[in-house]
Amino acid sequence: MAIYLYWGDDEFAIAQAVNALKEKALDPNWSSFNFDRILPDQADGAMQGLNQAMTPPFGMGQRFVWLVECPILQNCPEPILEEMERTLPQIPEATILLWTSSSKPNGRLKSTKLLQKYADIQEFTVIPPWKTEQIETRVRQVAKEVGVRLSRAAGDFLIEAIGNNTRQLYSELEKLKIYAGNSTEPLSLATVEALVTATNQNSLQLASAIRIGDTPKALELLRDLINRNEPALKIMATLVGQFRTWLWVKVMIDSGERDEKTIAAAAEVANPKRIYFLQQEIRNISLAQLLKTLPLLLELETSLKRGQDPLATLQTRIIQLCEVCRS
Repeated sequence: MAIYLYWGDDEFAIAQAVNALKEKALDPNWSSFNFDRILPDQADGAMQGLNQAMTPPFGMGQRFVWLVECPILQNCPEPILEEMERTLPQIPEATILLWTSSSKPNGRLKSTKLLQKYADIQEFTVIPPWKTEQIETRVRQVAKEVGVRLSRAAGDFLIEAIGNNTRQLYSELEKLKIYAGNSTEPLSLATVEALVTATNQNSLQLASAIRIGDTPKALELLRDLINRNEPALKIMATLVGQFRTWLWVKVMIDSGERDEKTIAAAAEVANPKRIYFLQQEIRNISLAQLLKTLPLLLELETSLKRGQDPLATLQTRIIQLCEVCRS
């Protein structure tokens, strides 16, 4: 019996995991007979999926039943719950039953508790931009998975350049793999810098330019990001995360805290050694200035989510943020 539940807002990561599971389960010659993808708008989709899961595969390989965005993870009618209770313990070894959802399953539902008992549950959420240590772990894991060897400096650059963009991470690593060919030597920093588009690095540079009040530099970096088709909401998320980290570090320092581990815990920084560098970054900006950035960042987020012009909105708020940080 193999039952899986994948959920989270990282659609690309979920798609990668689903494809890996499919390739492992299905025989290419029999996949058209043994693969069922059930969409949320299909009538009685959950019931249909459970019935298909009990059907033995044809020919070679396993049967693969995939319920996409299945609504029962948020609201499960009693008849479907009863069918799940009857079916899940009986699903044959030759079947892969997969449920996927962009939202976290409702933990109060009996159906969710049933899946917790029988399913392998995996979360695929986008790592917040300010959780750099988690991003580092993710980048190095995917590089190993794809089969790309990187020097330490090249790996560090890739982490800064791509950030939490899973789709771009796989795309850039596939490009690097093709470039490396059959070479067993780790790729150098110079090679990776030449081949990788550094969108996230520019977003962090944008935050740094704002912090020191360098309006011309900040607007230049913004134009570069927009010209590279970087989503406005992603730029905003990076700015919010970076200023949030700076603010927490400043609050802890101004309150008299000196223990790096305590400061790191408050600021959600996984590596306490990074606190020293964050302290250096904010030594010339006051707590009052950092506090004044919060309403501007909130207004930026609200305006973008209401559909206002991304470039004009970002330019206006960045100018205001630079004025606050420079004053």
